[in-house]
Amino acid sequence: MHGKAITVLEMDYPIVEFMALCETPYNNEVQEPYAVVVLLEKDLIVVDLTQSNFPVFENPYPMDIHESPVTCTAYFADCPPDMIPILYSIGAKHKKTGYSQKEWPISGGTWTLGSHTFSEIIITGHADGSIKFWDASAITLQMLYKLKSSKVFEKPKTGEGRAAELVEEDPFAVQMVSWCPQSRIFCVVGISAHIILYRFSKYEANNQIVSLDVRLQCESEDVISPSENENNPCFSEPGSHSPQPPHQHQNQASPTGEKDSVPWLKVKDRMVRVPPGYQAELVIQLLWVDGEPPQQITSLDINSAYGLLAFGNCNGLAVVDYLQKTILLCMSTLDMYGAADPYQRLTRSPRRNRQSTSGSLTELSDNQQSIDMERSKSPTSVKGPGRKLSLPTDLKTDLGTASSTYSASRSSSVSSIDRDTKEAITTLQFGEYGRKGDPVPTPCLWVGTSLGVVLLIPMSIAIDEDERMEEPVAIGPSGALLMLKGSVLRFAFLDCVGALIQSPHEIWRDPNAPEDPDRPRKRKLVHFSPSSSQDACGDGHLAVVCSERQAKVFLMPSQSCLFVHNITESSFVLRADVVTVYNSVCLACFCANGHVMTLSLPSLRPLMDINYLPLTDMRIARTFCFTNGGQALYLSSPTEIQRITYSQEMCDNLQEMLGELFTPIETPEAQNRGFLKGFFGGNANTFDREELFGEAAAKASRSLAQHIPGQAGVEGMKVAASGVGELARARIALDERGQRLGELEERTALMMASAETFSKHAHELMLKCKDKKWYQF
Repeated sequence: MHGKAITVLEMDYPIVEFMALCETPYNNEVQEPYAVVVLLEKDLIVVDLTQSNFPVFENPYPMDIHESPVTCTAYFADCPPDMIPILYSIGAKHKKTGYSQKEWPISGGTWTLGSHTFSEIIITGHADGSIKFWDASAITLQMLYKLKSSKVFEKPKTGEGRAAELVEEDPFAVQMVSWCPQSRIFCVVGISAHIILYRFSKYEANNQIVSLDVRLQCESEDVISPSENENNPCFSEPGSHSPQPPHQHQNQASPTGEKDSVPWLKVKDRMVRVPPGYQAELVIQLLWVDGEPPQQITSLDINSAYGLLAFGNCNGLAVVDYLQKTILLCMSTLDMYGAADPYQRLTRSPRRNRQSTSGSLTELSDNQQSIDMERSKSPTSVKGPGRKLSLPTDLKTDLGTASSTYSASRSSSVSSIDRDTKEAITTLQFGEYGRKGDPVPTPCLWVGTSLGVVLLIPMSIAIDEDERMEEPVAIGPSGALLMLKGSVLRFAFLDCVGALIQSPHEIWRDPNAPEDPDRPRKRKLVHFSPSSSQDACGDGHLAVVCSERQAKVFLMPSQSCLFVHNITESSFVLRADVVTVYNSVCLACFCANGHVMTLSLPSLRPLMDINYLPLTDMRIARTFCFTNGGQALYLSSPTEIQRITYSQEMCDNLQEMLGELFTPIETPEAQNRGFLKGFFGGNANTFDREELFGEAAAKASRSLAQHIPGQAGVEGMKVAASGVGELARARIALDERGQRLGELEERTALMMASAETFSKHAHELMLKCKDKKWYQF
């Protein structure tokens, strides 16, 4: 209104309502807005009006989780309590530019934690390669820290290279994450067949990112001579291992030239300045082989105590020593069986075996293996040898009418499956007891495949830290295997009394902290062994294995099956997790027909079976996950996380945890101002005549009716009486002033009427005398 220019602010969504924020709540005082609040259909923003560029305030509350489409989720309950403040403090240092420097001006509302005592963290992976950590304790959802995995790679140049040719958009999309809260090691699996390993540090540093290239495109009919084992990580002999030095490309000689032995993306090969927080240390990429792109990674596990990382896809398995930055094992699934292969495989032609048949997530096939592959993929679309990766924001997959078709296609027995399809690695878990008759627990990698086979791969790892950093880890298949119906989904380990055995882990230490000569920098490891109360049960522990059709409990190391339960026959399990509820352990399952089920452990007795949510969208299947405390979550829409609980204890506490959106407060009293100063002092304040002299003026102020406790005794009464007397005298004086002003107005009106009468008579006299001559007077 008063300026010389007009600024137009364009909003991202339609405007629902807006209002200006002023310093004073009173309309009779000067209104100088310092901000305007705008409620949009999908957002709430506050614009700072005190600066010429009108920046917006940084919103402390998450109005959306989808700056970039969410592609994966992970849910951690009962995590270390110091993780939330640490992540928040690091995230607060990464201030965004372009925002107002002032604090968020809106306050109000309260919430309580009730009896909720444990910390919860949600991790979301996004299509642009970013990862967000959220505080989800109780009923809150506060973003703590954001990590951008795309900064590890060089930007793909348009029109250059195979990556730019085939990856049109979202080459950094996050496919899955693996997090060890105790050691704070974090792994990200990307859609471009890459894995990034991060370490946490409170200090900024200059890091040189190590890159390892893995050739995981093995063929079952390949004949590998002993001399080739030194350079080719695809082994045919069980127990063989060949560590690979960093930055080494394997098998680069190829008739296809540049199209062979190259990864999708290029890692930055220079020193990079990284801020405090998660800092990239190692990047593992799968290579193109014979002009064929690498298959997506379907499973991942990391163990900080062993210093090992394992991952697999539909071609095979690879194990990496991230301490020595070497490749320990890289072999096809068939090579892991050796003579213990339970299936009679058909001979496959090399051309047919190079690329597995794969379509989009919307395809429903009668081939079980192709469905297994679809379930293990990320939400991107992968088509053919010259595939293009694209990640749609909204997966328009409607399985409501096709879900029975989907279940029936998986009902065929494993023995009748066409062996021409590939066998994918569906789950991995570092555990103990790799062979029958092991006298003591030994490190072991548990491998689950899409054909229901469990393979155990024992390892020999040096205990001494110096030897661990120098001697290679011995690893090789042992031939031990277990069988289940359907694709293997989850492993877990219990002691003989049914208590959950946590995985061994490393205690976190800051890699960039200043060295203290008094405290040697040695790795601190925590090994969880079965409880001492299991002595009566004999040596060993229990292994829980869950597939999409059944669950089994094995006694290790004898590998004898103690309990078995067929979870479903008409459908299949999408997600299974071993979680703690009510200080006990159970197996929680979510099926494609919408049922949420829990089984007791180790007896596998059904505890709950509820028809909760039918599988109408593959987004639900891709993001559904359970966690401790009887809770679960999934992505109900591209922009919403749905969190549920199946714990009665949590349901009982929900009312206590609910907060108040509005907190009633009394309006502050206006400043005391003199009447004459306000009325005659030329102040810009406006006064309503009705307020001063109307009926409202004769009524007592509301503030006079408030109870104000005074001092006890006669002195207090005198003070109170004198106060009342002063108020009474001020009231009488105000009434007298009002009466005198009223009389003054009446006198003014009489004078105006008299003046008008005098003017009339003077006019009549003038008309009467204007025609007379002077001598007529």
